[in-house]
Amino acid sequence: MERALVSRDPEIMSGALCFSGTRVLVQSLFDYLEGSSTLEDFLDDFPSVSRESAVAVLEQAREHIFADATPP
Repeated sequence: MERALVSRDPEIMSGALCFSGTRVLVQSLFDYLEGSSTLEDFLDDFPSVSRESAVAVLEQAREHIFADATPP
């Protein structure tokens, strides 16, 4: 069984979406990338998040965006 990439628990970070098994907000990854930081910067600052988890979350976000996109 595949482990969930993200989780929500009202007892952890007020129920904000976090990387599973951590207290790291998924929003933090997007905030880093939106600014001038790299994925490496994010991983260095949040060592409890694996590279595989961060990349998988980005891939899922991309798939969701493209699935909802209408062709020109």
